[in-house]
Amino acid sequence: MNVFKMAWRNVWRNTRRSLVTIGAITFALCLMVLYADIIEGHLRALEADVVNMEVGDIQIFAPSYREDPSLYAIIKESDQLANQLQNLGYRASPRLLGGGLSASGEFSAGVTLRGIDIQRDKTVTLVHERVEHGQWLNASNPQGVVIGKKLAQTLNAKVGAELILLSQAADGSMANDLYSIRGILENVGDATDRTGVFMLASTYRELMSFPEGAHQLIVRRPEAIQLPAALDAVSALAPTLDVKSWPQLMPTVASMLEMAEGMIGVIFTIMYLAIGILLLNAMLMAVFERIREFGVFKALGAGPTLVFSLIFVEAMIQMSIAIALGTVLSIPGIWYLSTIGINVGALGGASMMGLAFRSILYGIYSPEIVAPAYKILIVIVVLSVLYPALKAAWIKPVDSMRHQ
Repeated sequence: MNVFKMAWRNVWRNTRRSLVTIGAITFALCLMVLYADIIEGHLRALEADVVNMEVGDIQIFAPSYREDPSLYAIIKESDQLANQLQNLGYRASPRLLGGGLSASGEFSAGVTLRGIDIQRDKTVTLVHERVEHGQWLNASNPQGVVIGKKLAQTLNAKVGAELILLSQAADGSMANDLYSIRGILENVGDATDRTGVFMLASTYRELMSFPEGAHQLIVRRPEAIQLPAALDAVSALAPTLDVKSWPQLMPTVASMLEMAEGMIGVIFTIMYLAIGILLLNAMLMAVFERIREFGVFKALGAGPTLVFSLIFVEAMIQMSIAIALGTVLSIPGIWYLSTIGINVGALGGASMMGLAFRSILYGIYSPEIVAPAYKILIVIVVLSVLYPALKAAWIKPVDSMRHQ
């Protein structure tokens, strides 16, 4: 007996109900595939912004700096350590940090000073690519600085405006000088946007009377090395220093990203449970409509296993058609999300946990990302069809004849 042929005919005995069921599963699958793509793209963009903008994969500090950010808590051999890391295949850039007061025209604001080696810094961060107005730092213009977007708004300053910086130098003297705003960044992150002032490392050392060392090393790992292994390797190279990975430096953001990944599976399950109830209802209706038919079928010698298989195959046929249609119909959406994206409008630049949202959200497609959508769908469909199939399998021929 050809179970598949019989099941195929039974599926189309009630065409309207089968089409509604297939359509619902198809719609749910398309929705979940596109949802997974856009959420995964958003999460990866947030993680990329954390790593690429200023944090890096790993940061190195003097042992006491993170607890008490002192101008004097420095990594003395910062350049030598950066060179050693480079020899191991890592990229590293020292940074000089400090605080002060800025003024432009009639406005003033507190700032965080960041002295950088522009050549090395380009290998570990992409902040130089986020200049919205003007230009990035250049060695030919040592008095030029780049500031955060919200700081520029606070100071009512534009590119070319004069910026006065005041602070206390390392030798105890008053540090003050006049600079020109060379560039203004677009939204990077809340701290940088509100207070960030980038300058050449040589300019910082001159302003702050700071002859040697650095406060921070930003490190990027080779792609072939996983973050935990990279952290162990860098820690072994600098055992007396404070070495932390970006999830350790930003545990709230790391937890948020991990929780969001888990929420994708939860959303899948909730959505598919609704589809499972629909399928359960449809299959139960199909079983009750054919109780007498199943009774006759069993009276002719069909066993419970054959009846169970028949109902189960009917559900699998509908699911298979829906999966094929859902896969094909989701392709245009995947293309749109990955190439054009969704313009979030006013949300672009908004901050959450110190991270700035991008203006356009792009989706990311890969088999690994959408596989859970298919796996959870199959599980829900199989579970939904078990009860109707078992009910049909254990129908007694005598009872079925009395069914009204």
